Amino acid sequence: MTDLSHYRNIGIFAHVDAGKTTTTERILKLTGKIHKTGEVHDGAATTDFMEQEQERGITIQSAATTCFWRDHRFNIIDTPGHVDFTVEVYRSLKVLDGGVGVFCGSGGVEPQSETNWRYANESGVSRVIFVNKLDRMGADFLRVVKQVKTVLGANPLVMCLPIGVEENFVGLVDLLERKAYVWDDSGLPENFEIVDIPADMVDLVEEYRVQMIELALEQDDDLLMAYMEGEEPSIEEVKRCIRKGTIALDFFPTYCGSAFKNKGVQMVLDAVVDYLPCPTDVVPQPLTDEEGVETGEHAIVSVTEPLKALAFKIMDDRFGALTFVRIYSGVINKGDTILNSFTGKTERIGRMVEMHADDRNEISRAQAGDIIAIVGMKNVQTGHTLCDPKHPVTLEAMIFPEPVISIAVKPKDKGGSEKMGVAIGKMIAEDPSFRVETDEDSGETILKGMGELHLDIKVDILNRTYGVDLIVGQPQVAYRETITQALEDSYTHKKQSGGSGQFGKIDYRIKPGEPGTGFVFSSVVVGGNVPKEFFPAIEKGFKGMMDQGPLAGYPVLDVEVELYDGGFHAVDSSAVAFEIAAKGAFRQSMPKAGPQIIEPIMKVDVFTPEDHVGDVIGDLNRRRGMIKDQEAGVTGVRIKADVPLSEMFGYIGSLRTMTSGRGQFSMEFSHYMPCPQNIANDVIAEAKALKEAKS
Repeated sequence: MTDLSHYRNIGIFAHVDAGKTTTTERILKLTGKIHKTGEVHDGAATTDFMEQEQERGITIQSAATTCFWRDHRFNIIDTPGHVDFTVEVYRSLKVLDGGVGVFCGSGGVEPQSETNWRYANESGVSRVIFVNKLDRMGADFLRVVKQVKTVLGANPLVMCLPIGVEENFVGLVDLLERKAYVWDDSGLPENFEIVDIPADMVDLVEEYRVQMIELALEQDDDLLMAYMEGEEPSIEEVKRCIRKGTIALDFFPTYCGSAFKNKGVQMVLDAVVDYLPCPTDVVPQPLTDEEGVETGEHAIVSVTEPLKALAFKIMDDRFGALTFVRIYSGVINKGDTILNSFTGKTERIGRMVEMHADDRNEISRAQAGDIIAIVGMKNVQTGHTLCDPKHPVTLEAMIFPEPVISIAVKPKDKGGSEKMGVAIGKMIAEDPSFRVETDEDSGETILKGMGELHLDIKVDILNRTYGVDLIVGQPQVAYRETITQALEDSYTHKKQSGGSGQFGKIDYRIKPGEPGTGFVFSSVVVGGNVPKEFFPAIEKGFKGMMDQGPLAGYPVLDVEVELYDGGFHAVDSSAVAFEIAAKGAFRQSMPKAGPQIIEPIMKVDVFTPEDHVGDVIGDLNRRRGMIKDQEAGVTGVRIKADVPLSEMFGYIGSLRTMTSGRGQFSMEFSHYMPCPQNIANDVIAEAKALKEAKS
C-alpha cells in the first residue's frame, strides 16, 4: 500500500511560450524518467506528441506523466498556454492538488498567466512559482515578483535570488539555507558547486531572508513571537510554516532559473516535495445530487473508502479510447466492475495504464491519489463519476465554457461524409469545448469552438489524422421571424370535384406571443360550429407552417392563434380539410400581421485589464451592444453586455488587439430581438437571392 503523503499530483501551467514544456522536459530528465531531453523548438519534446504541437511549437492538449523525486511520486500534467485551449488547463486543475506556475523572466505576468491563475484560485490549487528564462535579454526576477503582486493580486514568497542577470546568469542563492549554487557552462543540471554568497549580494540576501521568514512565521504565532524576541527558528520550523501557508494559499513560494540551461530546476522539485500538498492535505471534492447540487458531503481521500473517481479527459489514440481518471478514494483492480453514476450503467475494467505522454505502462491496480488511464471504456464522458456499484455517488461535475466561434464545413467528396461523422464523434468526446451541429436551414455541418486557432487545429486534425478534405465556409446567423400586430381573420377551404368534397371554415385571432413562448394555440369555440375533434388538425396546420416565415423563409417564433368560430359540413368536413384551412389561413394572415425579422442576442462577458475598459465598452457600443454591468476585480474588469450575434464574428481578434492580447470573453445565447430595418432589408434580399439561385 503506497503512502499517500508521498504523492504529489501537480500541473505545470503558464502563458504560451513561458517554458512550461521545457520545464517538464528538465523535470523528467532530472528524475531519470527520460535520458535525453527533447526541445520544443526541435519538435522533440516528450509531452508535445501531436503533429500539430510539434510543427507549431505549442502545447494543444494536456499530457500526463509520472516520475519520482526524493522517494516521492509526481503525477505531472503539462498543460497548454494558448487561450483557445484553456479548457485543458481548467479540467487539469480540477483534478490536481498543486501546481507550478511558470512565468517568463522577461515577459513577466502575461495574459494567459492571469487566466490560468484565476482558474487555479477558483479550484483552490496550491502553487509554487518558477520564474524561468532568466538568461534571456531583459529578464528581471524582482520585476516579475512585483508583477505577481500587482497584476495577480497574489503574495509571492521569494525563496531564492539569481546570481547575475541575462547572459551572465550563473546560479542562485537559496535564502533559507544561505547557500549559493553556481552551474558551469556544460549545460548539465548536476554540474553545480556550492560557493560563498557573492559579497555584493550579502545585504540583499539578508533583507529578503528576513522578509521570507517573517511572512512564513505568520502561520505560527508562538514561533513569530519568539523570532521577534530574537530567537532564530530552525530551518525545519520555517519549512513547516511555509508548507502550511502554501497549502492555505496565503502565499506562493517563488523560485527562479533557466529550464533551458538546466539551472534551478532541482530547487523547484524540492519545493514540490516540501511545500505542495499531498492528496490528503487538500479540501476533498464535494459530492452532489443528480441535479448537481452539493450535498454537503465530500470524497474523503483514503484507500479504505469505497471507490470514487472522476473521468477528466478522453483521448483517442492509436490503441483506442483512453479515459483519464483521477482516483479520490478506494482502489481499482483490473477486472473490477464499476458504476458510472451519470449514466447509471456499470462497466468492467479491462486494461489500466500509467501514462508517460503517449507511451503507456500496463498496471493491474490503482488507488486513491493516482492519475491513470483506462483503455476501452464505452459510455464515459469528461466529468462523469466512476464509483463502487454498492456505494453510488456523484462528484462535483465540470462546467465547460460555451464555444464562441463557429464555421460551416462540408466534405469535398461524398466519401468524406461518413469519415467525418466518425471522426467528429471521437473529437467531441475528447474535447468538451468543441461542439458540432447541423444547420437545419442549409444542411451544413457547423463546428463550434473557443477561438479561431482552436477550429483551425480541428480542421487540421480532420484533414491529417482522419483524412477528411473539407470546404470551410462562413458561419451563418440563425435569424427568425415574428409578428407585431394582432388581427382577426377568417378562412374557408372549399373543394368540390365529384363525390365527397372538402369543407372547413375557421374564424381566428392571431397576435404576437410573449418572447420565448414559440407557438401557442387555443380555442374558445362554443356550440358545435367547429366540432372538437377537428381542433388538433387546425393546430397541426398552423404549427406546420411556422417553419417558414413570410419575409425571408426563416422559422417563425412567438405567435398565438385563437380559434373563436367557424363552420363545418356534415359530409364534406374532415380533419384534412381543417388542416388545409389552417395552412391557408397562415399564408393569408401572416403578411398582414406586421411581420419582422428578429436576430439572436448574445449574453457577452468580457474580461479586460482596467486600462482598456474604455476601448472595450466603446467597441461593444459600436457593435450595437447594450452594456448591462461592470465588475472590478483584482486583475481586471468584467463587462457584461447584450450584443447581436451578427456583430460578434471576429470579435476575439479585435479584443486581443485592443487589450494587447490580455482580454478574454465568453458568450451564450440570451434571447431574440427585432433587427434594425436596414439589416432586416439585407437579410430579406439575401434570402430572395438564394431562393432565386436555387430555382
